[in-house]
Amino acid sequence: MCEKKKSTTNFYDIKVKDIMVSTKSDITCIEETAEIAIVLSNIKNKDHVWIMDSTEPTHLLGIITQSDTLAFFSPPLTSSQSFENPDPRSIQYGVSITASEIMSKKPVTSSPDETIRDILVKMKEQKIKHLPVVDDAGQLIGEISLNEIIQEYSRHFK
Repeated sequence: MCEKKKSTTNFYDIKVKDIMVSTKSDITCIEETAEIAIVLSNIKNKDHVWIMDSTEPTHLLGIITQSDTLAFFSPPLTSSQSFENPDPRSIQYGVSITASEIMSKKPVTSSPDETIRDILVKMKEQKIKHLPVVDDAGQLIGEISLNEIIQEYSRHFK
């Protein structure tokens, strides 16, 4: 029993930098000026994309999740019982929309030295499953997700 408790403690103390996905690998980033078509083509196989500053490519501005695209696809007004008014950013209005118009700004972030315990608290409080990992200058260096935590748990308790 004591061995299991120690192992659990060790798991929660693992640093983000040891399990995060690096920006050099499978992280999808697009500029805030990208048109909605680019956003949708990048998000169709992922559940989120990070939005970067077009003038400073490593500076994180926000995130777009598949849920954020609901505003774009919101249907025209039909019945007040079925749908609310469409969002002004909706396809229904026929305007050109960019990533910056539908992104969630100032995402909750993580530092590489935070622990799994710290990340799980943030994820639970914010009801999110992805966090960008930023350095001291606020530059995106990776991401940590619930998926990486689950994978680490599987490795740790094999």
